[in-house]
Amino acid sequence: MARLSAPLFRPMFVHGLRVCLALAGLAGFHGAALAEPEKVVAEPTAPRAPLPAAKGSLVIIGGGLRGDNADVWQKIVSLAGGKGARIAVFPSASGTPEPVANTIIGYLKKYGADAFAVPVAVRLAGSDYRKAADDTALAEKIRKADGVYFAGGDQSRITQALIREDGTRTAALEAVWDLYRRGGVVAGTSAGAAIMSSTMFQNPRATLAMLRGGITDGQEIAPGLGFIGDDVFVDQHLLVRGRFARMIPAMLAKNYKMGLGIDEDSAMVINAQREVEVIGYSGALLIDTSQAVWDKAKPDFNVSNVRISYLDRGDRFNIITHSFTPSKDKAGGRLDPARTALRGPVYSNDILGNSAVVELMERLIDSDQEEAIGIASGNPRSPTPEVCFEFRFIKTPESVGYMSSVADAYSVLNIRLDVRPIDIPRPLYRYR
Repeated sequence: MARLSAPLFRPMFVHGLRVCLALAGLAGFHGAALAEPEKVVAEPTAPRAPLPAAKGSLVIIGGGLRGDNADVWQKIVSLAGGKGARIAVFPSASGTPEPVANTIIGYLKKYGADAFAVPVAVRLAGSDYRKAADDTALAEKIRKADGVYFAGGDQSRITQALIREDGTRTAALEAVWDLYRRGGVVAGTSAGAAIMSSTMFQNPRATLAMLRGGITDGQEIAPGLGFIGDDVFVDQHLLVRGRFARMIPAMLAKNYKMGLGIDEDSAMVINAQREVEVIGYSGALLIDTSQAVWDKAKPDFNVSNVRISYLDRGDRFNIITHSFTPSKDKAGGRLDPARTALRGPVYSNDILGNSAVVELMERLIDSDQEEAIGIASGNPRSPTPEVCFEFRFIKTPESVGYMSSVADAYSVLNIRLDVRPIDIPRPLYRYR
C-alpha cells in the first residue's frame, strides 16, 4: 500500500489539484502511470566504483517484515528462481534461532520456495556454531541453493558465527559468496540487512547520544560482510527510528560517499548492474556526503552540504550512474517549483521521530519556502544543559520533487542538509 505521509494540515483539495496539473501536460487519453518514466541524474556524483564480481541480487529489508507483504516475499522467491527454489535460512542473528528459522521457512514456503534452516547460530542450543560453520557437507548444501535469507536480531552474532577468529571466512560464508557470485539472491532483514555493507553498526547508542559523543570504530561500528560492495553504507529500521542522523557521522568516519537506509516492512532490491528498486510498504533514504564539510576539531558533531534524497516505493536508482527513475504513478508528476501547494514555515520539533524527516522533506519540496528546520533535542525536564542539534534542510537548484497521480506519495531528490549543535535551556518548564 502507498505511504500516506502528507502533513495533516494539508487541505484535501491539494492532491486533486496536483493530479490535475500532472495530467494536464500529458497528450491524449493516456494517464501519468502510462508515461515513459523520466530519468534525472542526481548531482553531485560520487566517485564511481567498479561493478562487483557477483552476478546475483540483494534484497535488503529494513526489518519488521510482515508475513503478508507479498511484494517482498515474492521478490525473494522470484529472484531465487521461482516455485521450488532452494533458499537457505540463516537464523544466526536471533536469540531464539530455531523458532525464528521455522517462521521464516513457513513464509518462504507459503510463497513457493523450498526453504531449509542452516544450523549456524551462536544461540542455537546443543550446537557448536564454529564446527557447523566449517562443516563441508553443510557448506555444499548452501552452495547448491538458489538463495539465502539472513534473519534479524543482533548483527554481531552473524559475523561472530561466520567469520573465524583470525578474520577469515568460514566454509559456510564462502558458500554464500559462491552462491551470490553465481547469480543467487542474498536477502536479509534488520540485522540481516546491516551486514550487507562492509561496515555495520554493532553496539550503537541512541542516535542523539552518538551525535553528542561521536562514533568509535570497534565500538559503535564494526566490519560487516560487504555484499553490496565497499562504497555504499547500509542501515535499517530507518524512518521509524529516525536513524538517518546516525548514518551521517558513521559514513564520514569511514569515508563513505553514499549511504542507503531502508525503512521497516520495505526492501531495496539491488541487481548485478547495481540498480536499486524500492519495494514494500515505505521507502528509503539516499545520503550523499561527497561534498560534505565536517569540522572534526569541534567538540560536537557538525556538518554542512550533505545531500539527502527520499526514494519512495516503486522508485529506481542506479548506484553507478546516479540516475533516478520515478515509479510509474509519478511519471509526468515532476513538481514545478513555481507552482507550490504549501505556504508558510516548514519545521519539525522532533526530527528524529517516526518518519519526521520524510514528512518535512515532502512539505519543503512542495512549499514556497527555501529551507526547513528540524530539531533533535533530549529530555525537556533535564535539570542540566544538554547539547541539541539543528538540522537545516535547504532547496538547491538540483532539488527535484515528484508526486504520485494516485496517492499523496512523494519522491524528493537532492535536498541540502546542514547539521550543527545548538543550546536549548533546560529545563524547558517547571511545575509550581
